[in-house]
Amino acid sequence: MGSKPPRIQPPPQSLPPTASATASLRQLFDSLSREQRRNQELLASLAFALRSFTNLNRFLELVPLVAARLMEAEGALLLPFHANGQLWRDHFQGTPPGRSRDVLRQLAGLNDASLLASAGEAGLVAHLDQVVAQHWGEGAVVGTSVVARSRQRGRLYVFGPAGGSGWSDGHRRHGQLVADLTGVALENDALLQERRRHERLDRQLSTGAEIQAQLLPDHCPVIEGVELAARCRPAYLVGGDYYDFISTRPQLQGRSREQGRWALVMGDVMGKGVPASLLMSLLRGMLRAEVLTGLPPDRILHDLNQLAQEDLAHSHRFVTLFYSDFDPASRLLRYANAAHNPPLVWRRQGQQVERLDAPGLLIGLEKEADYGCEQTVLEPGDVLLCYTDGVTEAAGISGERFEEQRLLTCLQEACRAGLGAQAILDQLFARLDRFVGSDRSLEDDASLVVLKVKEQAALASLPS
Repeated sequence: MGSKPPRIQPPPQSLPPTASATASLRQLFDSLSREQRRNQELLASLAFALRSFTNLNRFLELVPLVAARLMEAEGALLLPFHANGQLWRDHFQGTPPGRSRDVLRQLAGLNDASLLASAGEAGLVAHLDQVVAQHWGEGAVVGTSVVARSRQRGRLYVFGPAGGSGWSDGHRRHGQLVADLTGVALENDALLQERRRHERLDRQLSTGAEIQAQLLPDHCPVIEGVELAARCRPAYLVGGDYYDFISTRPQLQGRSREQGRWALVMGDVMGKGVPASLLMSLLRGMLRAEVLTGLPPDRILHDLNQLAQEDLAHSHRFVTLFYSDFDPASRLLRYANAAHNPPLVWRRQGQQVERLDAPGLLIGLEKEADYGCEQTVLEPGDVLLCYTDGVTEAAGISGERFEEQRLLTCLQEACRAGLGAQAILDQLFARLDRFVGSDRSLEDDASLVVLKVKEQAALASLPS
């Protein structure tokens, strides 16, 4: 039998032009889709790090890596700035480490003071661009600003091969997006540090408020024949207002102490907050030591002014102080005033209000200042009101001040109603709160001290 001739396969038919174009287009779409997914994953990883990072430096380490991959570059540099515009050298980042090390070292050696003084923010950026471009070449580097809240917070540089073909608009948009996320991270870290600083300050203020609360009398003493009420409302947690009740003979006890002479003090350190509170504490110690000398009020203020002169001069602050001593046996009130708001006295007999004042300069203003001494007798039913300017200077909703005349009128109303010392104090603060507004706080520390002579009080009978 004869063998069959071999079967010849027909040559493969070439694809038509339309099918070839479709395949090429599909390959292009697949490539673009893979690139898009890769870019989305890179940006998603950076966004995840942004919302979950607890260490700023760990986040900033990712920035040049992500920027270089997104822009298909050889490497990248990140140069953050402090909030004041100076280079934040501790957070300089670069990739790859070997090639970026030299330029980072060169940038870290730049002098902040000379850069900012000679060129300002724009000049600093231009100088950084110049240094980086000299290292890699003009065409190989693209620089993008890191901005947070309209402030320059750094520069992000991405570099490719020397003489490269440049960067597309898509690459530049990706670089700007990475820079914007970096700006958000820097601002978040700044806000976090500020919050922590405020938390530390709040703890310190709370401690200061506790100490100040211990320095101010926690209750009014018992003085024969009078009722007392007092309250200090600081504008902040701590303040510079000061009031005190000091026995001139602390060695006495019981009824003898109640019948002895007492010093009544109201003062105000200029300013608010912690500095004023510290000075108030210092003056309190000095004054309490002076009271033990038994000197009259004018001499007490004279000596206190000389003692406090140096401390007040260093702090550039002054103190107003009303000092008085009250003798329950004679109901004699002696007083001197270092430019403090003159206390008000409501006279029960005449149903009128008087102002108690005496000549004298601020404590700390002049070392050899002299002070006048005045005196008055408080009759049964009379009411003495001492206050600080935080009361009369309190602003209402319309911007009008509370002022002394309104305080005087409120005092008259409370006294004519026959209220006791504590009720008078409560009514005055309630009237002040209504004037200021329930949803608004005081601008300055406000303090009130009310002394009312009991109706049944009578002078001790003299021996025959």
